[in-house]
Amino acid sequence: MDYKVFAGRSSHKFAEDVCSHLDRPLSKADIKSFSDGEISVQISESVRGLDVFIVQSTGAPSNDNLMELLIMTDALRRSSANSITAVVPYYGYARQDRKAAPRVPITARLVADMYEKAGIDRVVTMDLHAGQIQGFFDIPVDNLYGSVAFQKYVLDKNLKNPIVASPDIGGVARARYFAKNLGLEMVIVDKRREKANESEVMNIIGDVAGRDVIMIDDMVDTAGTMVKAAAALKAKGATSVMACATHGVLSGKAYDNLSKDGLDELIITDTLVTQPHEKVTILSVAPLFAEVIKRVSNNESVNGLFE
Repeated sequence: MDYKVFAGRSSHKFAEDVCSHLDRPLSKADIKSFSDGEISVQISESVRGLDVFIVQSTGAPSNDNLMELLIMTDALRRSSANSITAVVPYYGYARQDRKAAPRVPITARLVADMYEKAGIDRVVTMDLHAGQIQGFFDIPVDNLYGSVAFQKYVLDKNLKNPIVASPDIGGVARARYFAKNLGLEMVIVDKRREKANESEVMNIIGDVAGRDVIMIDDMVDTAGTMVKAAAALKAKGATSVMACATHGVLSGKAYDNLSKDGLDELIITDTLVTQPHEKVTILSVAPLFAEVIKRVSNNESVNGLFE
């Protein structure tokens, strides 16, 4: 069955890159905001009976981009699309995936409910902050591995004595997957987080003396944790420290933190729009998402890409 790809405003350039790899044009939708902030969407071409993909990351401004995705979904549903797949390279609110304190919401689950209620039939995303968020949905969710984008880049660096590091206990599975694919050893940065966006590095589990350290994480926000972890690793004798994080949120004091000593290079992907920085390298995952869209439209295995 034929399909069309649409884009929200947060991921328009990314969607164009995806469509370039699919060798098809990006379909047109008229999206604008009223002076009070309300979002208006009009689909500019017929989608009757077609499978439709909406490319939209729900990063900052998270609320606006989330609502835009939901409104586009409703417009396409009312236009008789056969199915709607939300291609969400960065899934906003994923960090609120559990009750970490009394009387707090599980917002990642609330957002999942909103997706389904709007009429989304399938979700394609990358490196959810917690893999179990897939269980918040009653529709298929493809959670792609962002680490595949970093493997060739790291290998091309020809590091003399590389070792993989997880910047916290929660990211061990992600770091282990990356280390296994490259045949490398792994260490863990044990840290204590007192409150959101602030952390204190406590200990390095493993030996990094004389090693070129590659930290792996799903996102980098203020970069405070990354920079402190890099400083701790170098204090333990690491020769160099580079960090690979799928989602470059880079908010608040991120660029000031990146300018500090410790972290030599930060490698991110283009799931979010980020400002250039001398220490930041951006790799494109548009070809990977294009291949996934192709496979979903043909009812082919997505998991086969990562085996």
